[in-house]
Amino acid sequence: MKKLLFLTLPIILFAQSFMISNIPLPKTYIQDLDPYECDDSCMHEYLDNGMIFSFLAHADTKLTDKELDEARTMNIAIFNIGAFNAGGKLKIALLLPYKKIGKYASSTINASFAYLMTKGNPFSLKSYRVESENIEDLSAALRKIQDDGFDYVIAPVTKEGATNIIDIDPNLNIYFPTINKNDIQSSSPYYVFGGIDYNAQSKLLLKEAVSPLIIFSDKSQTGKKLALYQEEEFLHPKQTIDEKVEENGIFGSFFNSSAASDEAADKETVENEDANASEKKVIKYFISRRTTNLEHYLKENEDIINGSFFINTPIIKSGMILSQLTLYDTNATNILSTQINYDPLLLSMTQYIDREKMVVANSIIKNNSVLIETNSLLGNDIVYDWINYTTTIGVDYFYNQITGDDKDYDINVTDNQMVYGIELLRPGISRFLPYVSSREE
Repeated sequence: MKKLLFLTLPIILFAQSFMISNIPLPKTYIQDLDPYECDDSCMHEYLDNGMIFSFLAHADTKLTDKELDEARTMNIAIFNIGAFNAGGKLKIALLLPYKKIGKYASSTINASFAYLMTKGNPFSLKSYRVESENIEDLSAALRKIQDDGFDYVIAPVTKEGATNIIDIDPNLNIYFPTINKNDIQSSSPYYVFGGIDYNAQSKLLLKEAVSPLIIFSDKSQTGKKLALYQEEEFLHPKQTIDEKVEENGIFGSFFNSSAASDEAADKETVENEDANASEKKVIKYFISRRTTNLEHYLKENEDIINGSFFINTPIIKSGMILSQLTLYDTNATNILSTQINYDPLLLSMTQYIDREKMVVANSIIKNNSVLIETNSLLGNDIVYDWINYTTTIGVDYFYNQITGDDKDYDINVTDNQMVYGIELLRPGISRFLPYVSSREE
């Protein structure tokens, strides 16, 4: 209880502002005056008795005991413990197009700050706001970043912003947490991409699909391109999930979607004439933002009965679709969705009967309990929010590059792209559970 009261005031104060003060927080230093050695058993005893500072006095370096090391890292963040032997100062800049990325302008700051808080090294984290992602605004901001002595930049920008930055070609190490390298042209070793691969997720999900495949997407360019990819992959599946997609920009940027204003949903039906898949059929519905009633497309529609449904819409629209699939007795074999709908809101806004046949792909697999809790203290989510998660991955990557210390996240980097694993989950009654394919039962 005392710890909770201790933390409440700083959290409330921090939450009032999305900008980091230029006045550094005071550091706490703990000197070890104990003449005796303290082994793991001794440190556990200190923790059990609430003797946090006695514990920290002996825990001045990384500990082999995982539980002890997590306690050490968490308390270093909470009490802002300084290190006597800290190396060079960490300097990381954040390039933030506020108007384009909305709430992520603040949450990516929090994710970066939460990570650096858990380290003993002094650091400088500075945000640079840009009004737009045009060449002029980005060039000015990147020059300012260089003039201020920063070499490492986290840039949660859209595909347009990333393309312009690549054209500017600044002499900076830049990490793009929102962009997958499959969606953009770049050969520079200075740019690292952290965006999740929605094509790979779609490919894995489509292994569970049956014909007819009914695809629901919004009417944005992003939704249409993803639907086209899923159609092609379903009708002409590749042999391995590791093959790269030949088309550029199939998914595009997470932020580039813009819904059309008309009420009607466009429909396209494609029947495959390939001898190896002659009976496969794909039906695509492109739903506008304003559409709320799907009766015209679902009621007594024999073409979609017992099919697989692929949902490429944001969580609120997905909830509406799920409820109407049940209402109009479509008898779906299964309902498939990518990372877009890996969201706890899905569990609270839909009935279990509506989602019990749903399968969701997820790439937020690597968890770090200390960073999850530290982010939670700042009102931030890295468990379900993939941009906050990939931002954390990027800061961890830069921390390793700058200090040489081990990374907290064991994520492979291939051709300058973070390569995440993929797991299939089913939304249960109160949480997401592992999905077992019918092929494995």
